[in-house]
Amino acid sequence: MVFISFFLATASVAVITYFIVKNMAKSDNPTEEFFTGGRMLSWPVVAGSLLLTNISTEQLVGLNGAVFKDGNLVGIAWEALAAFAMIATALIFLPHYLASGFTTTTAFLEKRFDRSVRQIVSGLFLFGYVTVLLPTILYTGSLALQTIFQFDFPLWISVLLIGGLGSAYAIFGGLKSVAVSDTLNGIGLLIGGLAVPILALKALGDSSIIDGLHTVFTEKAEYLTPLATLDRRGEPTSVPWPTLLTGMMFIQVFYWSTNQVVVQRALGAKNLAEGQKGVLFASVMKLVGPLMLCAPGIIALHMLGDLSVQIDLESLKQAVKLKGSDPVMSQSLQEALAYAHTLIGQYQSSFSLSLADAEKLNGLVAINDQVYPAMIRHVITADWARGLFAAVLVGSILSSFNSALNSASTLFCLEFYEEQVKARFEDQHERSAHVVKVGQTFGLSLAVISMIIAPFLADLDSIFEYLQKVNGLYSVPIISIFLVGILGQKAPAKGAKWAIVLGMLSYGFFSFFGDSFFHWLHGYAISFAIAIATLLIFAKIQPRSFSEITDERLPPPVDMTPWAHAKLASVIIIGLTVLSYGLLYIAAQ
Repeated sequence: MVFISFFLATASVAVITYFIVKNMAKSDNPTEEFFTGGRMLSWPVVAGSLLLTNISTEQLVGLNGAVFKDGNLVGIAWEALAAFAMIATALIFLPHYLASGFTTTTAFLEKRFDRSVRQIVSGLFLFGYVTVLLPTILYTGSLALQTIFQFDFPLWISVLLIGGLGSAYAIFGGLKSVAVSDTLNGIGLLIGGLAVPILALKALGDSSIIDGLHTVFTEKAEYLTPLATLDRRGEPTSVPWPTLLTGMMFIQVFYWSTNQVVVQRALGAKNLAEGQKGVLFASVMKLVGPLMLCAPGIIALHMLGDLSVQIDLESLKQAVKLKGSDPVMSQSLQEALAYAHTLIGQYQSSFSLSLADAEKLNGLVAINDQVYPAMIRHVITADWARGLFAAVLVGSILSSFNSALNSASTLFCLEFYEEQVKARFEDQHERSAHVVKVGQTFGLSLAVISMIIAPFLADLDSIFEYLQKVNGLYSVPIISIFLVGILGQKAPAKGAKWAIVLGMLSYGFFSFFGDSFFHWLHGYAISFAIAIATLLIFAKIQPRSFSEITDERLPPPVDMTPWAHAKLASVIIIGLTVLSYGLLYIAAQ
């Protein structure tokens, strides 16, 4: 029954997507049709695709696990502050992108600086997508499915399933298929994702959601605080509140305002008003996000005896051997080691423990990422419901994968390949059709490479923390270049190139050598300041000439009339975000 309901739900999305896309208006330009959806996307499709591109198993599993580990709600910053960055996208970045008819965010950099800056940044984006984003999405998504539903088939089968489906949407359907399927899957994710905390509250309150809410808000209400520097064990929390004023905001701006994978959905809007409505509606939904991405982690803290996790015996033995050799250990560590020795003597292979018992191990083995899967297994018991939820999860994984695949193909073709074949084709339509075919081949190649790499990530224990830091190497200077490029006109191309070099070097130092002195998000902000200072210094000593600044603009390809209520909606969203923080802080006192 699990597989039947999963298959029917997944197939339904594919069939409905096919008929919707088939009946949508099409552009005469194959390149524009494939890479921007012919600039025909309405605001619901833009909003749905933005949300599904962002939300995947990495957030559902990872953020809930972080909230459980912290024992507070500081993790909602990843969702709440995204709303601020999306407002900046709607009001500042998107009008610049659409006015010039850009298909990629990096095309703006050529118009503002020069082609070499555009290609350098495009190359950095591609590097991140190919080596980090695509294989990681496949691996974490497949692993989450295996863990949540306890499938006994090999991991590589899940990888092939997700990779194959995602490739079909991105390679053969283009941006329209990606965006429409994202919207349909988004509806399922919203229903399924919100059902989990509701069912969890019902289980917590002995079949009463009201009693469950009462428990959450009255028993250990400090779990609800959104502002903290220490977690429930007295260690530094994952997002100390001072970082909200430094690096956190810059990460959000990079992701929501400059990242091709995300912004490409808004670039496909039929006009500026539809694009702004889509982005701002998605930002409102980010305020609902914590109910799916954080609430289950908090509820799990009240259900330690009801949820169970799997303990890998070999990992536990290695942790005991490592920690047991420490000449100076706390009383809590001594108790954890004694309990671990008892378990090692009792079991001959991997075993299951309640969260309450697993907590006694005091972090000797990682259990945080098992919290959300454990909650799913506890509250979703019917086979048909588990199949539907599996389809929802696969939909969210597919969205992230096919979006990254489509954007990687877009960057390769439009930033590097198209320029090289202009001389070979006199007919523009023929050239565009050729570029689309090359993009499909390139996307298929990336998909195959990602599916080959993904299963091997299981052998690299610290791969994800390391790769997240690697991503920051290029995001710091990219943010500075886009911001200075949009807000000013004098910084020259040479300044942008030096900002890339110095931004990467400083970020590398603070992330890999300076993280013992302060949180890495503070280092992020310092590196950003260095990159900005570099651009401003060059703007002062070698400013662009008047002829360079007053470049000619082509007519916009879409109607640039802004949404009349964009600013009012932005103010309301900011007010709701601040209110949410205030209410949670008061409830936690």
